[in-house]
Amino acid sequence: MLKSGSVNYPFDHDVSGVMDEVIGPPGLSQEAFNRTLTQAEGALEWLREAARDETLPLLAIAGKTDDFSGIAKSAAWLADNADHVVVLGTGGSSLGGQSLAQVAGWHIPGVPASGPELHFLDNLDPLSLSASLETLPLEKTKFLVVSKSGGTGETLIQCAVVLETLNKAGLDPAAHVRGLTEPAKDGGRNTLRERLSAVGATIDEHVPGLGGRYAALSNVGLIPAAIMGLDPQRVRAGAAAVLKPVLEGATAAACPAAVGASVGVALARTSRAPVNVLMAYADRLERFTRWWVQLWAESLGKKGRGMTPVAAVGPVDQHSQLQLYLDGPNDKLVTFLMVKCAGTGPEVSAEAAKAIGFDAMGGRTVGDFVWSQQRATADTLEKACRLVRRITLDKVDAEAIGALMMHFMLETIIAAHLLRVDAFDQPAVEDGKVLAKEYLAKSGAKKGK
Repeated sequence: MLKSGSVNYPFDHDVSGVMDEVIGPPGLSQEAFNRTLTQAEGALEWLREAARDETLPLLAIAGKTDDFSGIAKSAAWLADNADHVVVLGTGGSSLGGQSLAQVAGWHIPGVPASGPELHFLDNLDPLSLSASLETLPLEKTKFLVVSKSGGTGETLIQCAVVLETLNKAGLDPAAHVRGLTEPAKDGGRNTLRERLSAVGATIDEHVPGLGGRYAALSNVGLIPAAIMGLDPQRVRAGAAAVLKPVLEGATAAACPAAVGASVGVALARTSRAPVNVLMAYADRLERFTRWWVQLWAESLGKKGRGMTPVAAVGPVDQHSQLQLYLDGPNDKLVTFLMVKCAGTGPEVSAEAAKAIGFDAMGGRTVGDFVWSQQRATADTLEKACRLVRRITLDKVDAEAIGALMMHFMLETIIAAHLLRVDAFDQPAVEDGKVLAKEYLAKSGAKKGK
């Protein structure tokens, strides 16, 4: 079994299911893997140099402690005298917070809220926005508006509508709205900061230079997490455990993030796996898979390079995607996020199991069944000569999600180094933003006529 990382690593990382010695010719040769892994050493050295020079804010986040009081203060303000808290933001300004909040029970059926109900309006949809503002009790609702640059069009539109709605309801926006954005750069503008300052709203500082999709471990993700009761210190402790071997000089072979990046890139170079699937066996990791999709797609999809990310959740997506993975094109690397859930959940009595024709479940828990399912699904794919990676968690908690986030951010940065693309920009996206403004201006001109 080809594993990476020390015994102190937060989870087990096994890539043996991608090697040709295990699954045959579709797999990766040891020679190709070693060659790419050697190249990853350069990425690790770059990361260590960036940490020493303090040029990559992400690497300082895991050990940061001086912002915990500010995060707690912001979360407390939003929760005070509020039945609902709405986060306005899109992409990295929202998905990281959703991923962390979900670990604490957000969007999980049957989990009661310990504080105000948390909502994320991350997709600008006219009907959804209207419905939210019409049905939420505005006098008991607070809004957190998040945009790194302060110039995100969708978020600015949401903010403008919310401010107008509060004014029409006779409510003071400063008592209901809080912002989170970067300081204005020299000679530049931060429209969100200007607008919120004009109404007297409090503004929290986004870490300068920390890209939205890499900001989950900052106040961007941790304020919503804190509202849900997730401990920011434990989240960062998990992240620090993953970052530690990188900063302490571990070789690429001993660094799971470097191993994962090397596997993905080496397979992509041979055109064996242009598609990467992340399949998590826990409802509390569903949003995390969506966060990863943005991270992987926006960071690596450049210059004709990159791998297409697909999010999946088990066991439900065994019924919607597994047929393709098992019997369709053999062009996917499937990473399983497996959770040791045996012995958890409701128990099925022998009588109840017999009544449904499932005698083996008698006296067993739902967790026993799901633990068996995830292992069986991974093994079935491997036996079918499909590419499989296994990441196994003891449980899904604050430390685990912090560890997973740091692992996949590092894996993405290392993969970008191997692909020779910039992990931190998104130039192609900007073209669409410019064109959308042109279309809007033209449609306005026609309407005026």
